[in-house]
Amino acid sequence: MDIGELSYREYLDGDEQGLVRIIRDFRDGLILYLNSIVGNITVAEELCEDTFVRLGVKRPRYSGKAAFKTWLYTIAHNIAIDHLRKVARARTVPLDECGEIAADEAYLEGSCIREETKITVHRTMARLKAEYRQVLWLVYFEEMSVKDAAGVMKKSPHATEMLVHRAKLALKRELESEGFIYEEL
Repeated sequence: MDIGELSYREYLDGDEQGLVRIIRDFRDGLILYLNSIVGNITVAEELCEDTFVRLGVKRPRYSGKAAFKTWLYTIAHNIAIDHLRKVARARTVPLDECGEIAADEAYLEGSCIREETKITVHRTMARLKAEYRQVLWLVYFEEMSVKDAAGVMKKSPHATEMLVHRAKLALKRELESEGFIYEEL
């Protein structure tokens, strides 16, 4: 039983600190993952809050078939997709609001990704297709297995493996086009 699952069980048993521990342990990574889907750090923070509100209010059943983190990220993924559907029917963001969003994103990147190499990789990932960003984020930054990432993205493990391979090649091409050589790709 992992720490997230243990904390969630404690919360369901009446210990409010269980939910506090879940929020503390998963908030930052969840925000960055959601940002890779919606492309807006402020919206990602709101969707992260919605995910934890859903956990706290609806108390969904955790079956234990996947890791707790995978289950939590799947809930967040579904909330983000619902948000994108709503936004597609609504208006777009005015250009004058983009500067504030970019400043928030730069601050979060600077605080979460300290090394210059990681910052370059993160910025380059922003230019990749959304599906590539998501799979790279889940597998490499959140350290999920391909099987768990497949569950979050609702794909087969084989399709996810192929997606990881293509995403790595696309990232490598983007980095090399900037003159950056990243040996680990």
